[in-house]
Amino acid sequence: MTLVDDDVNVREAMGALLESVGIESFAFASARDMLNATLPDRPGCFLLDVRMPGLSGLDLQQHLASKGMNMPVVFLTGHGDIAMSVEAMKAGALDFLTKPVRDQTLLDAVLKAIAIDVDRREAAAETRLHSGHFRTLTSRERQVLKLVVGGAMNKQIAFQLGISEVTVKLHRSSMMRKMQASSVPQLLNAWQAIPDSLRAADN
Repeated sequence: MTLVDDDVNVREAMGALLESVGIESFAFASARDMLNATLPDRPGCFLLDVRMPGLSGLDLQQHLASKGMNMPVVFLTGHGDIAMSVEAMKAGALDFLTKPVRDQTLLDAVLKAIAIDVDRREAAAETRLHSGHFRTLTSRERQVLKLVVGGAMNKQIAFQLGISEVTVKLHRSSMMRKMQASSVPQLLNAWQAIPDSLRAADN
């Protein structure tokens, strides 16, 4: 996880706490230092102070969001107020903690944030995988796919598309193979992972 706080004592204390439970952290004294660094691409979260020289924690949160960096954000500050916490949460922050904070409270927030990032990354990987498969389908196979996940039987698909049931079976078999689905439930799961914009491409 990534910690940004201009207080060296906070950075050292937080780093030691996180290390004690096996969480590797990267600490920075300013938002600019963090933005200039190369961080590993793996599950984590941002633990940000609110008031810092240069970019504030809230400014950094907005900057990260604008760059598509959607790792969860947890704020830890000694200068927070209700207005700040509302602004941070509206912008997507997972938690807003005030110093001094109990070690367990902080660890719970960080572990929750990391778990959310793990889930997001898995969902994104599923989307990329199934979207890639979907792009290999012919226009007719996409039509058959949409009807299959809508619950239509082969005879109904044949009627709606104006083709023979034998032809439907051929298209369906090819579509299932390309989508790497061995059953309709698997196909439905793949379909639900595909973005709406891609699903509607042939509409």
